[in-house]
Amino acid sequence: MNPLLGIALIAIGSIGAASFYVPFKRVKQWSWESYWIVQGVAAWLIAPWLFAYFTVPSGTLMDILSDAPTTAKWLAIMFGALWGVGGLTFGLTLRYLGVALGQSVALGLTAAFGTLIPPMVAGENLFSSKAGILTVVGVAIALAGIAIIGYAGVLKDKQLSEEERRKAVKEFALKKGLLIAFLAGIMSASFNYGLEAGQPINEVARQYGTNKLFLSNPTMIFVLIGGFFTNVVYCVYLNIKNNSYKDYLSVSAPVFFNNILFTFLAGFLWFMQFFFFGMGKSQLPPEMSIFGWSILMSLNISFSNIWGLILKEWKGTGRKTMVILIIGIIILILSTFVVNLK
Repeated sequence: MNPLLGIALIAIGSIGAASFYVPFKRVKQWSWESYWIVQGVAAWLIAPWLFAYFTVPSGTLMDILSDAPTTAKWLAIMFGALWGVGGLTFGLTLRYLGVALGQSVALGLTAAFGTLIPPMVAGENLFSSKAGILTVVGVAIALAGIAIIGYAGVLKDKQLSEEERRKAVKEFALKKGLLIAFLAGIMSASFNYGLEAGQPINEVARQYGTNKLFLSNPTMIFVLIGGFFTNVVYCVYLNIKNNSYKDYLSVSAPVFFNNILFTFLAGFLWFMQFFFFGMGKSQLPPEMSIFGWSILMSLNISFSNIWGLILKEWKGTGRKTMVILIIGIIILILSTFVVNLK
């Protein structure tokens, strides 16, 4: 076990997750629902199969999927479908709140629910061991950092004019965005539930000789199938309702291929968080591996706010707001190292 290596691997994935929404800014003449589901094809269908195929022993992927317990596969799909609701509303959260504030609120709730609920459902008493107590402490520190960043977001909202807000985030809507972010945060935690439910699939992959770094890759196929189903149903509904199904064929060939390029780039960047999360989690002490989810979310929030600074979403705010934001980011990053206190 190498916790520092684990954190570093999770951090690489977090950079991808925090960056995935940026390529959408280069998509032209497509509605949100059109480019969202195309990135989903890359992130939730192509990437999981591709990475699973190349990270298990050659020629064994279909055998692993066939031998995996049916119950585990269906549970992974079910939680994936619930996560899909979170994924949908997460995209809307960024649409209405921006990369920085949107990810901070939604992922904060995801971190808390996704980290604490699985051991509680399993009947574990988190206060009965040092590792459990450290997990709770780590989540508490992360939530404190998230609250500080959220406060910075409130100050930002007060300091900017309506015109300045919409210049930073075109469809900025604080109340609507916060309500959607709350739903996104709760439902997005289902992804971790799916990974936990898929542990029997991981065990089958282990029996076939899969490196421990990549054991969760076959499980992600099922979780993401569920997520894709939820998203495609909603996006097709919007395509029909808004007549945006014409988007795919109404643009010129250069614009079409430009949009495919950047939506696929967004999709693969998104998938990187869970590919590296699986690798990083395998390096954490077994009794604190559940804390890996909180580490992922905390780093996602930290990097997303750094992107928010780069994209000038905080432009026009005062020095006090910027200091509070930076303090929040630092606390979040520090919370990830609680795992090393074991």
